[in-house]
Parts: sequence; C-alpha cells; structure tokens
Amino acid sequence: MTENEKIRAIRIALNMTMDAFGKRLGVGRSAISNIENGNRGLTNQLTTSICREFHVNPEYLAGESEEMFLEVSKTDEISVFLGDVLREKDESFKKRFVAALAGLNDDDWAVLEKILDKLTKEKD
Repeated sequence: MTENEKIRAIRIALNMTMDAFGKRLGVGRSAISNIENGNRGLTNQLTTSICREFHVNPEYLAGESEEMFLEVSKTDEISVFLGDVLREKDESFKKRFVAALAGLNDDDWAVLEKILDKLTKEKD
C-alpha cells in the first residue's frame, strides 16, 4: 500500500471527511485530497502531526508494521476528547456539559454516580 493510500485508509478508519481530518491537522481539504491522490507527498511535520493527533503507528506509515493505530490509554482518550470539546463554540452542548461537570462538588459527583449506576443496571 502506498503512503497516500495509507493516509486515505487512516482517514476512512477514523470515519472522517477530508475537511475534518485536515482541520485537526491545520491544513485544508485540498491538501488532504492532494496527498490521498498522490499529487503531493507527506512532509515530516505532517507525518508527525498525523501520528500525534490520531495515535497512528509511525511504523505503519513507514511500512514496517501492519498495525495502523497505537493503543491509547483511557487518560489519552479523555485528553483528546477534552481537547476537541475545548475547540468547540462556547454554546455547544458538549462544551456546556463539560463546564457543568467541572462545577460539581463531591456530593454532586456521588449523586451523579448513583444515577449512572442505576442507568447501567437498567440497561442490563
């Protein structure tokens, strides 16, 4: 698989449009399109950004491994999520919800935990 095919495979595996993929990397849709179509190669900087932003295995891009993604810890997963939320507009539901969670005290967290436990037990 060529480098440009790998970039397309990564983007598709992430279920992202060229616009969304490029935005996370700080480039436009046309840059991603040019890379995927083989009209432009990957720079070292963009390769580093793709690996860091999407937890892509650099050995996969180098052709040294078939594992596309690195294992991500729960902490890293939460970090990525929060980073995405912080980039949203202030009025977005996700940002308002995280802000509300940030304002909870210990008693509020205990109540929320009881609600979550009840919801997950009802689901089973």
